[in-house]
Amino acid sequence: MTIPQITFPFRTKALRVHQELAECWVAALPAKLLLDVCFSDRLTAEHTDNPEKPYLLGGIQREYQEKRLQEIGRYIDRDDSAFPNSIILAANSRPTDGMIEDAPEDQALEDAEADQLTAATAASSAQVDRRWRIELAADGCHELVIPTIDKLAAVVDGQHRLFGFAKAEVVERLGMDMICAVYLDLPKPFQAQIFATINSNQKRVDKSLTYEMFGYNIDDDEPSYWSPDKLAVFLTRRLGSDPKSPLKGRIIIAPKKDAQLAHLTGGVGWKVSTAVVVEGIARLITSNPKADANNLQTPRKVRRIDIRERRKDRSPLREAYFEGQDVVIYTMVLNYLTACNDLFWSFARTDSFIFKTVGLQALFDILRILAKDAFETKIISVGHFRRVLEPAARIDFADDRFRNASGSGRSIIRRAIEEAARLR
Repeated sequence: MTIPQITFPFRTKALRVHQELAECWVAALPAKLLLDVCFSDRLTAEHTDNPEKPYLLGGIQREYQEKRLQEIGRYIDRDDSAFPNSIILAANSRPTDGMIEDAPEDQALEDAEADQLTAATAASSAQVDRRWRIELAADGCHELVIPTIDKLAAVVDGQHRLFGFAKAEVVERLGMDMICAVYLDLPKPFQAQIFATINSNQKRVDKSLTYEMFGYNIDDDEPSYWSPDKLAVFLTRRLGSDPKSPLKGRIIIAPKKDAQLAHLTGGVGWKVSTAVVVEGIARLITSNPKADANNLQTPRKVRRIDIRERRKDRSPLREAYFEGQDVVIYTMVLNYLTACNDLFWSFARTDSFIFKTVGLQALFDILRILAKDAFETKIISVGHFRRVLEPAARIDFADDRFRNASGSGRSIIRRAIEEAARLR
């Protein structure tokens, strides 16, 4: 076995698997590639200049983990090593803040708003689309496309199997293929759910510990201990089932990409990815959900109010989150989306970009602008949001100027609404 030469974009055949939670893709990926592009909350693998030891592990490692990794490394060195079970990956997850990687232009915008990048850095980062995706090849088969070497795949399960390759002495083993089950755009609380279910059912493991590895607690935890994105998932699920919600029955766990959404739903009505709604709500209360989730667990489990002073964050409903005003947050989002339905969705043409991912993202961007003042004045009614947005109701979002739906379309839609409603 030789070490494969990995070039990007990397392409490989993928098998589509339909499941209740979400669609996943099964592919065989070489261990070397996985060490390059994967991370876990506890471990990362970094290149070295030593050909005899190409990778070093970093991250939070406990003593028992190190021993287990060494044991797996010795097993990998054997000439009969095999791993017939799959490694579960959540693609397009960012290790820095736990959010889903977005389209380049939109990602630069969010990073700049969160003060994570300078304007110059944000502009340069907007040039490359790093998102993993599925494409239909000329032969009719699906292909998994990994555009860059950037670490954008979170290891949901199988981190010891994967990172054990960094402990192997036989370097050629890096060419071994590993079976991978890849989920695209899976919000982190759902990653924790999969991990906890697998590891709690296979052996006697404290379920709370499995969640805490991801920075989350078990489902019956009191809301006062919920992280921002766990709260965002809870509110998203409610929006998807509330009879009063215009998003009832429209939210599915699927990639953000509109073509894949349409393919999954068969074009029956318009749908929105869970990740879009979760992140739209999360950005109202945090600019870094991963940091908040870690703070809630470090050095011991604390309530959300207890981390109020740990870091600065200008998110508009940050105080509502700390004060446990979840009903207010939900009511504001529900009323705002109801106003959007009355003014935009109810009368839009079926080809309008207001139904697309970029349209939903732009509408959540507008809510982020309006939320702080609405919370402080305690005016969060449907009528209030309808009055603010009504001047933008005459915009035809099916117009050609909004057609750049894969990149700057979100910014164009947002600016059009801002200008019409005089929010700028």
